[in-house]
Amino acid sequence: MKYYIIAGEASGDLHASNLIYSLRELDRNAEFRFFGGDLMEQAGGRLVRHYREMAYMGFMPVLLHAPDILRNLSFCKRDIASFHPDAVILVDYPGFNLKIAKYVKQQLQLPVFYYISPKVWAWKEYRIKSFKKYVDEMLSILPFEVDFFRRHQYEVHYVGNPTVDAIAQRSHQEETFRQFTDANGLEERPVIALLAGSRRQEIRNNLPSMLEAVKGFADGYQFIVAGAPGIDPACYKPYEKSFPQVKVLFGQTYRILAQSEVALVTSGTATLETALLNVPQVVCYRTSLPRLTYWGFKHLLHTPFISLVNLICDREVVKELFAKQFTVENIRKELQQLLHVQHYRNNMLESYRELREKLGEPGASGRAAAVIHRRLLS
Repeated sequence: MKYYIIAGEASGDLHASNLIYSLRELDRNAEFRFFGGDLMEQAGGRLVRHYREMAYMGFMPVLLHAPDILRNLSFCKRDIASFHPDAVILVDYPGFNLKIAKYVKQQLQLPVFYYISPKVWAWKEYRIKSFKKYVDEMLSILPFEVDFFRRHQYEVHYVGNPTVDAIAQRSHQEETFRQFTDANGLEERPVIALLAGSRRQEIRNNLPSMLEAVKGFADGYQFIVAGAPGIDPACYKPYEKSFPQVKVLFGQTYRILAQSEVALVTSGTATLETALLNVPQVVCYRTSLPRLTYWGFKHLLHTPFISLVNLICDREVVKELFAKQFTVENIRKELQQLLHVQHYRNNMLESYRELREKLGEPGASGRAAAVIHRRLLS
């Protein structure tokens, strides 16, 4: 069978590449064509547009690049029509993908599968109407989404979370602390990890305050920044120069976390990765106009938390310091608790066990592929 896949960012490229591998196991004659990235291309198939040409986020970037976005949409529609796939698989990236879903169902009458549901539970619940009209099967990776969609009379499949798979398949699982420090020229002191985000703006917003917060722990700990993939190492040079105690390591996020006593983590998938590696954490996210942002979060969004850990457990497991709560003093205070108050630390680690149970076993891409393949054969 022929599959057309659309992933519009780096995380989608990763998850879609694993889905391609899983579909190949079920369908030896599978043929793939896609909007995506290098990992999808390595998995096999024809890459027709790289996500780097599509990854516009925020109001102004989208507005400024509106002609490019419209050209990509037009090209994608024509390309799907000429490819004549047996199925179209959309991976997150809702602004673009929902327009494609509408076109595919209305004009081509092809099956549409959505892998990794857009986060409409946070806002834009109205998009559920589009899912019902244009998506044949929604494949969710967050367990609480099943009940959310069910309340809107829309059945979805929870297939597991691909982050669980990534953690289970990571390299250096048996590495000792000494092996890690020797391999990277580090000291023998315990590690505090800093994950300041995956985009330049996030790093500029979060890392200076994170570094300021850990200064008081310099006597007993060493500090490692997990360099974000796709970010030029030069971006981190000013921080290394102004704070010589810090070391930036690239391509080793899981290794760093696995050997850390605690982590400061910018909200996102990294909070889930940190929890699955059993590392106590503080969620840190600085915003512009912090008081206004906090008011908007409390009154306009439909979610009580910003971190995946808290959302999945449906209660505060990790402290979320964002908007007006994001201060050096608050970060330092939470670090002190996690490092030196044993029962506080243990409570978080115990809640991580519950999180792992809710997420389930590895195999998300395999289960997603099975749903797609079974539907196409029925």
